[in-house]
Amino acid sequence: MNWEEFGYRWLRIAEITTIRYFVIAGLVFCVFYVLLKNILSSRRMQAKYPQLKDYGRDISYSLFSILIFATVAALVFIVLRPYTNMYVEKSQYGMVYYFLCFPLMLLIHDAYFYWVHWFMHHPKLFRLIHKIHHKSTNPSPWTAYAFHPLEAIIEAGIIPLIAFTLPVYQGSLGLFLLFQFFYNVYGHLGFELLPKNFQRNWFGRWINTSTAHNQHHEHFHGNYGLYTLIWDRMFGTLRKDYESKYQQVTK
Repeated sequence: MNWEEFGYRWLRIAEITTIRYFVIAGLVFCVFYVLLKNILSSRRMQAKYPQLKDYGRDISYSLFSILIFATVAALVFIVLRPYTNMYVEKSQYGMVYYFLCFPLMLLIHDAYFYWVHWFMHHPKLFRLIHKIHHKSTNPSPWTAYAFHPLEAIIEAGIIPLIAFTLPVYQGSLGLFLLFQFFYNVYGHLGFELLPKNFQRNWFGRWINTSTAHNQHHEHFHGNYGLYTLIWDRMFGTLRKDYESKYQQVTK
């Protein structure tokens, strides 16, 4: 193993992840918290806005999380690469599997997130690990990566989990990680972007929304999902007031 190469690649991954965080979260923040703040006020879940100290805290913890994410990614993509199921030729498993792999990764991540999230709400684990993220009872786009270092390691665990279980095209895994960040920013946005009655149609009732995750931050219990509400509905952890809250925000 060439550790000089590893250091370079680690630095490059950290740089890309940091730029992505500030560009995406920053642009979304500018649009919703500055430019369209008044126009979209009726779509906001909580009337008050976070304070400057909340933004600063979230950004500080996010920078530590990014270093951890970069370390895990570099270990998987470089050091452990020969032992993973990642491949470099799109045609190796056929184009049908190539396109099916994305929803498979989504479902695996969704299940992984639900259960580790649920466990982190155990009182002892909550105080030790998850409390930092919940300091943002009124989250913003900057909250997306605001984790305790131990939680950041757990969150980054999805990278080796996918790489060692699924045959996955390396570029697809990278795009999936980009997608999850966009969805994470949406989940912490504080505004609902989806249309009225979306939570009631046959498709929307299974999709996790910004409203659902905002309720989780505000009340600390229920709505543990990431991309979907499948597990929340299956195990009875969806908040009873979720649909009425969504209706209120989108009326």
